[in-house]
Amino acid sequence: MDAVTNPLKSHDTKAESETATDSLLRSSVYEELRSRMITGKIVPGVSLSTRSLALEMGVSQMPVRDALSRLAAEGAVQIRSKRRIEVSPMTSERLDDILDSRLLLEPEAAVYALPNITPAIFKTLKEIDASLDQAMEDGDVVRYMEYNFRFHFTIYRANNRPVLNRLIESLWLQFGPFMRVVNGRYGTANLVDQHRMAMDAIQSADADALRDAIAADLRDGMGLLIRDTFSKA
Repeated sequence: MDAVTNPLKSHDTKAESETATDSLLRSSVYEELRSRMITGKIVPGVSLSTRSLALEMGVSQMPVRDALSRLAAEGAVQIRSKRRIEVSPMTSERLDDILDSRLLLEPEAAVYALPNITPAIFKTLKEIDASLDQAMEDGDVVRYMEYNFRFHFTIYRANNRPVLNRLIESLWLQFGPFMRVVNGRYGTANLVDQHRMAMDAIQSADADALRDAIAADLRDGMGLLIRDTFSKA
């Protein structure tokens, strides 16, 4: 007797496949927009259009709307109307809160990672830092922001603590657009690079020195942002 194909089962399988594809697309669009904000490719004061973003990314407007709604829930953007979506405004209180939270989480994330930083990871860090130095020399703010993010998270992700690292990413998401503006205003030549201290600490397996190096790096960068944004207030 010939096998009979169940049409209902075939339909269910197709529906499940389409749902999985749709979910993957939504996640991909969200992660792309999230990355753009973290690295300062989306800046304050510029309205975001779901239509233009969808055209640029080659997708429909639905996954873009979904991604922007998720970013709004994280406090990264404000949806004022269907046609007016902007980076959430920064206040001195919010900026202080972000810095305090970063100082609590990031130095410890690096220390957790220290035992897991292999020679291969350390080599990657050296390559990233060299690219970052070149971006600073070239005055390329976008590349500087990208390599700075990669440097920090190459360290943090070695700690195998995804929940902690995602929390840290959510903080970068909130200050990234503003840091891009400040770095662009001051120029990369005037930025302080504390990464050498961090790499020396990693090489010597010195947890306290690594904690101090990461904290110093955060204070330098966020301090510049605080002074530039609110010193005249």
